[in-house]
Amino acid sequence: MNSVICFIGAGNMAKSLIGGLIASGYNKEKIIAADPSSEQCAALTQALGIQCYEDNQHAIEQSDIVVLAVKPQVLQTVCNSIQNSIQAAPKLIISVAAGIRTQDMDRWLGGNVAIVRAMPNTPSLVQTGAAGLFANALVSAEQKEQAEHILRAAGLTIWVDQEAQLDIVTALSGSGPAYYFLFMEAMEQAAIKMGLDAQTAHLLTMQTALGSAKMVMESKQNCVTLRENVTSPNGTTEQAINSFEYSNIRQTVEKAMNAAQKRAIEIGNELGGHS
Repeated sequence: MNSVICFIGAGNMAKSLIGGLIASGYNKEKIIAADPSSEQCAALTQALGIQCYEDNQHAIEQSDIVVLAVKPQVLQTVCNSIQNSIQAAPKLIISVAAGIRTQDMDRWLGGNVAIVRAMPNTPSLVQTGAAGLFANALVSAEQKEQAEHILRAAGLTIWVDQEAQLDIVTALSGSGPAYYFLFMEAMEQAAIKMGLDAQTAHLLTMQTALGSAKMVMESKQNCVTLRENVTSPNGTTEQAINSFEYSNIRQTVEKAMNAAQKRAIEIGNELGGHS
């Protein structure tokens, strides 16, 4: 892949994707960015050694692929401002803005635009992210490969067939890191209350989370089997698991994910409309 990639927005997600691309060997001279903040531009250039402009149009004119790495609330304004440039020289558009549907972006960009919508998550910042991807009907097989290459630089990528499934991806992997952080926070606090010092509780919680995820990733067994293997009859783990089940942990998780999915749909409606 030898395309010039332009990132509109120089925030954390752009930095994580650009950093991942460079780490994977992508030519940094083929990566440019644009951000209205001169401070953000300077910081990005200093950190990663790529060219960053304050003018979106100037950056887009030099590129083959445009990654919209801006907040959902400003996406319509950004799309409207670059519409003429995109219509004059069609490019692949990749959006990482949560909730905004491809049909709304297509309308804002003037229509007939190849768009891939991605839902990455914050572990992308340390190249262990998970991203759901959806392509509209105008995206070619080659462009799908290009989009996957860019997002894969920051972690795992999964394609979905229906755009509505991205709202589920949002509730699962998009918001999911915060669920684990909350659970880890609760474990730490419980251990401290029970008598461990804060540093010990923190280190043991972090390593336990890392080790558990690594076991799931590397084992041929599923989560159910791995849980059963460590849950000895009449043992300590069984008592904890029984307590969780008695507190309806599964229903609590399902309710939380339904709430996240509902909010993702609402954001799409509020910011994009029902067109």
